[in-house]
Amino acid sequence: MLKQTPHLFYSMLALVAILCLFDLINAPVALLLGVVVAQLWSSPMPKATSKLSKYILQYSIVGLGFGINLVHAAKAGTTGLAVTALSITLTLLVGMVIGRRLGIGRNISLLISSGTAICGGSAIAAVAPVVGAKDDETSVSLATIFLLNAIALLIFPFIGRLLDMSQLQFGFWSAIAIHDTSSVVGAASVFGSDALNIATTIKLERSLWIVPVSLLFSYLYGGGGKRASVPLFIILFVVSMVVGTYLPIPHGLLLGVTSVARRTLNVALFLIGMGLSFKAIRSVGVRPIVLGVTIWLIVGVVSLYGIRVFL
Repeated sequence: MLKQTPHLFYSMLALVAILCLFDLINAPVALLLGVVVAQLWSSPMPKATSKLSKYILQYSIVGLGFGINLVHAAKAGTTGLAVTALSITLTLLVGMVIGRRLGIGRNISLLISSGTAICGGSAIAAVAPVVGAKDDETSVSLATIFLLNAIALLIFPFIGRLLDMSQLQFGFWSAIAIHDTSSVVGAASVFGSDALNIATTIKLERSLWIVPVSLLFSYLYGGGGKRASVPLFIILFVVSMVVGTYLPIPHGLLLGVTSVARRTLNVALFLIGMGLSFKAIRSVGVRPIVLGVTIWLIVGVVSLYGIRVFL
């Protein structure tokens, strides 16, 4: 650890927050910066920093809800809905089974499985406070998902062309097997406009599963073993989706709200990364990465086979 003063620490914190808010660094970079800072400095107020990251995460999730159009998500159709429901359920079950086999803690297994099944970092951000995940558990899970997400963005268009997939097939596959919406959009846009439209719609539908999955985990695991009530931020997330879809709010205003939410999410990811020291990394080992890779390969291969056969 480098010698520090609270003034230096908070100045650095303010600088990174400004970089995030002005969209000069993205989510993976924000998380990585937090991890680097954790190795060099220790927070003078670790409990306050941890609490602040959780609040910012929850507010960001609510803000992102304004960008999810319920009508557009519903237009994915019955085929997309069936495939989505089946893939999410199987991914969560397989992830928990493999996580137990690997001896990984329940929270990390839940977070990585949710991130793989639904929508990457956003799902982890929503599920983490519901199950009471610690900062190091959230950081390890996010780092695993972001790594695989970046790899998927690069290799999926290449694989799709190598296998001569149609626009429809690639749209479905990228929406199911790539974690974050941003990388789904990026990969599909490279493949073609039709693939992009299909992938975006299916991914919107998958994003809606944040709500039932979070509620399920809240019921099963929240409240220290007691049956937890519905988290307020999940209720507000649903409200924000309804407001963004049905009220006559200018589109530019909705885009502004979701843009701010995405940037504040980066601030939260930086704070979360600060909880991931080498000591924390050593405590969890490489098993979370093995879990993330294993689930991702299973989801990618099985969904690819099903799409190639039935679409």
